[in-house]
Amino acid sequence: MDKWLWAARFFKTRTLAARACELGRIKSGGQAVKPAREVRVGEMLEITNEGGVFQVEVLLLSEIRGPASVAQTLYRETEASRELRQKVTAERKAMRQFEQLPEGRPSKRDRRRIIQFRGRA
Repeated sequence: MDKWLWAARFFKTRTLAARACELGRIKSGGQAVKPAREVRVGEMLEITNEGGVFQVEVLLLSEIRGPASVAQTLYRETEASRELRQKVTAERKAMRQFEQLPEGRPSKRDRRRIIQFRGRA
């Protein structure tokens, strides 16, 4: 499983792919999978990584990491998954418009308030 996830470019390293499996971020049929599990053609996987939640169908198997164009042929993402990821991305962009960020570094008075709020005084 970890080799396929790495070859399909869902994760940069096999170690990250194996760690995601151990944390339950890779699911097959609603069940968390182990890194050493064999991947089968036609299997539906739910993959959670920093890019979002992907629901993909395995089309081809590979144990070597090739170019991104080849990696995209290893799986097919469902339409529902693609739409959901685009919706979440649009919501994040919309939330940035309403977020108020400080204009610069906090003043000495502001730093004292931050330290007091965190309970370190």
